[in-house]
Amino acid sequence: MADIILGAVALGLLWGVFALGVHLTYRILDIADLTVEGTFTTGGAIAAVLVTSGVNAWLATLISIAGGLVGGFITGILHTKLKIPALLAGILTMTACYSINLRVMGKSNIPLPSMGSKSVDTVFTPVMNLLKNAVGEYDKSASNAWLLDLITSKNFAAMLVGIVFMIVVSMIMYWFFGTELGSAIRATGSNPKMVRAQGINTSIMIIICLMLSNGLVALSGALIGQYQTYSDISMGIGSIVIGLASLIIGEVIIGKKTFKRNLIALPVGAVIYRIIIALVMKAGMNANDLKLFTAITVAICLSLPLIKDFFVKITKGKKRAAVLKAQADNKEV
Repeated sequence: MADIILGAVALGLLWGVFALGVHLTYRILDIADLTVEGTFTTGGAIAAVLVTSGVNAWLATLISIAGGLVGGFITGILHTKLKIPALLAGILTMTACYSINLRVMGKSNIPLPSMGSKSVDTVFTPVMNLLKNAVGEYDKSASNAWLLDLITSKNFAAMLVGIVFMIVVSMIMYWFFGTELGSAIRATGSNPKMVRAQGINTSIMIIICLMLSNGLVALSGALIGQYQTYSDISMGIGSIVIGLASLIIGEVIIGKKTFKRNLIALPVGAVIYRIIIALVMKAGMNANDLKLFTAITVAICLSLPLIKDFFVKITKGKKRAAVLKAQADNKEV
């Protein structure tokens, strides 16, 4: 059970980078950008091809961001210059990405073997080796052997890498959106007419935000592809729902009053979502029902404000009825 929870936390942190990308378009620009379902796979595809070709895994992961930037740029051009609605522009780019990703990979699936003569190093390999060297040899029958196994496992290494990426990316985002350019992007999402009145080109702001969003999504795809030791053409299908689930769950628990709280809420929501998925899978839920469960979870989370208002009205109604009843009883006396 400990290994399952650790794996869920590690995967949640890697998906947290994806959630950060979704947050930029969904919350800042108020756009549900479906480009991410294509650029997520693009990131995984580029990283897989480069890593299997002998390129350093860390360099390959950084290069994969370029694929996301290009995808976001194309969507931005379609939306701002060709005046195609944002949702449709994202769908067009996502569709185009399918063929592009197949061209990049050359086939529908690229394995990243971690054992044997054809094994390749991922971003998690040096961390695992460092942990194993730090722990050293130990007695497998010792009482604390399970803990040492856990520390030297791939899941623990992935968790450490995920924490590093989340901290670095969150700090960069917090700094960037506090700059003049970042503030202009946030203002574009809030009040584009006011921004245009200030002489700022809102089209450029939208394009930059879409590029940053899909760059982060591609980074997440590269990390998750290396974690699951394969890159697949269908790995991005339904990914936006996972990103929205992480975002909504985090906001419900942490809140969204400030940008800093949003940055904290996203990884928290992603980790909680992955833990929930791990537990329901452990309980025996059919893997084929996973996306249905995710969709229902997101629908419930999105409906929480209405559900809360409904119960508030019921509570106020009961209190009002109690007051009226007490007043009536006093009059009778």
